[in-house]
Amino acid sequence: MNPHRQLRRYCLLALIAVVAWGAILPPGVADAHRDDESYLYLDIGDASLSGRVEMPYPDLRTVFDLELAGSADDVLAELEQNSADIQAYAASETTIGAGGQVWDLTFDGVELLEEDDVGENGFGYAIFPFVVDLDGGDVPRLVDVTFTPFLDEISDRNNITLVSNDWQRGVIEEETNELFIHTLDAPSGTIDLGDSDQWRNFTSSIDLGVDHIRTGPDHIFFVLVLLLPSVLVLIASAWRPVDRFGSSLLRVVIVATMFTVAHSITFTLAGLDILPLPPSKLVETLIALSIAAAALHNLRPILGHREWAIAFGFGLFHGMGFAGLVQELDIDRSTQLISLLGRNVGIEFGQIVIIAITFPTLFLLRRTLVFLPLMRLASAALAALSLTWVYERVWETEVGINDLIDRIVLWPRSLYSMVVVTVIAAIYYAIERSNDRLLPTASAHDQSHEPARDATDVDDVDDVDDVDAAEPALA
Repeated sequence: MNPHRQLRRYCLLALIAVVAWGAILPPGVADAHRDDESYLYLDIGDASLSGRVEMPYPDLRTVFDLELAGSADDVLAELEQNSADIQAYAASETTIGAGGQVWDLTFDGVELLEEDDVGENGFGYAIFPFVVDLDGGDVPRLVDVTFTPFLDEISDRNNITLVSNDWQRGVIEEETNELFIHTLDAPSGTIDLGDSDQWRNFTSSIDLGVDHIRTGPDHIFFVLVLLLPSVLVLIASAWRPVDRFGSSLLRVVIVATMFTVAHSITFTLAGLDILPLPPSKLVETLIALSIAAAALHNLRPILGHREWAIAFGFGLFHGMGFAGLVQELDIDRSTQLISLLGRNVGIEFGQIVIIAITFPTLFLLRRTLVFLPLMRLASAALAALSLTWVYERVWETEVGINDLIDRIVLWPRSLYSMVVVTVIAAIYYAIERSNDRLLPTASAHDQSHEPARDATDVDDVDDVDDVDAAEPALA
């Protein structure tokens, strides 16, 4: 194939993946809070009802004579000192019931919507979580709500009620679907929860699965560490560039799919309470160790090309981490199964998109002289990062790297970064090719004549440490 046409094909694949990623996963929902409204969010289970009241700082200052300025810790401390009075007020201004019955609300604690410093007269929201005593009954389809904080005390105020989560009907982490606007003239309303909608539950769960990939650095890094050697092949214990794009891409997709199969097993069993979950501290530590093990295998490949075994083995532990996402939900088995299936589909889709975005860049660079050193450096860095996570999770401390990592993977910044990296890789590949500095690929003939030894042999493992010694012969 014409090399320029081939280069365009790789870049086009990456571009299509990037566009698909952006179209399916737009940036997170923008904060719709207006700072002059209070909000009532409801979380609905089969036989449980909870929620939160969110109140703006300006109204809390006016009614309770608070300062609510300074650091986030200062603001939270002042709210905690006055939480009893504010919670009593919220309870008196919030009525939830059905069929003429009013349920008791129990408030517990106070949180901040955003952990930011607040200037004098600055904006922000205080969150007051609560649970509803349904007196042993299930949640009815029609729920009566009255929500009137600050409507009497401050003119021109509206309040809003929303359903944040209702898994039976496919409402998951909804933040913008206003169900009822409360005013001084119309303080009450009736919410019709409607019928169960498992298809919407399934599609919403897919979104959550993809979002978990997009926002989970440990999962992203595990996929990336499996991707790094995907464009290389071991010949006589030395890494050499692969010959074919399609077969190499298929190989890494199979590895990622084995990871999905593995975490689907434990994810589903644990999510349905069939498999007891170990302590979250142990699960999170093992997930971090899985990244380190895969990264070190790139440097010293004792399992040869059996990356699928690494992916499958550690995928079992990742699945236990995912299971906690739905295990605590008050939903029936059928709803759980549909949610679990949707999340698994979303996670697999997210992995494939990461591969489609990243793989063309790796394939372009594989024949350049810088790729092996870069692969080693990236693998060593990921191993060090994951071992730092192990330390943090074992000793329950922070060393200050997580904020940096979150900024690196922040959407859509990570998307733009990948586009830039792909363009740079394409330009560098073209320069190296024009200067005749590309390494030869490992042909089918080379692989068919590979010595019948496994990289687990001691001599082979030692040779892998000195891959550079093989590179002059490749040039």
